Amino acid sequence: MEKTTSAPQGAELKAGGTPMLKKVAFTMYPVQDPQRARAFYEKTLGLTAGSKSSNGVWTEYDLPGGGCLALFATRDITPSAAAGGSVAFEVADLDALSARLKLQGVTFKAENIESLVCRMSIILDSEGNSIILHQLKQR
Repeated sequence: MEKTTSAPQGAELKAGGTPMLKKVAFTMYPVQDPQRARAFYEKTLGLTAGSKSSNGVWTEYDLPGGGCLALFATRDITPSAAAGGSVAFEVADLDALSARLKLQGVTFKAENIESLVCRMSIILDSEGNSIILHQLKQR
């Protein structure tokens, strides 16, 4: 009997032998009151804040088993139990992936968002959910 192997999940996303999506970079929740939100995540849930902006707009919580939760203070996005958070996928080449997705007609909600450590774009899935494409800058 001949053994067959199937391609790993996501193999169809490969371009030039490199997976386009590498991992979930972080999960983000919008917050309207960052101090109240941090109190909940730190005091109620016992998480320890990691990277954070001095103005309170961004706070990250690296989870012990892997993954990261990020809180983003904004008035533009209303927190909602019905909508949930956003997923952020770590990508190898944001520019190449963005170009390919544009050719496929994917809607971009935001492009080329720059931070000190990364670049991001936000796309919409077929249902209108946000997906963040996240690429770390070279150190």
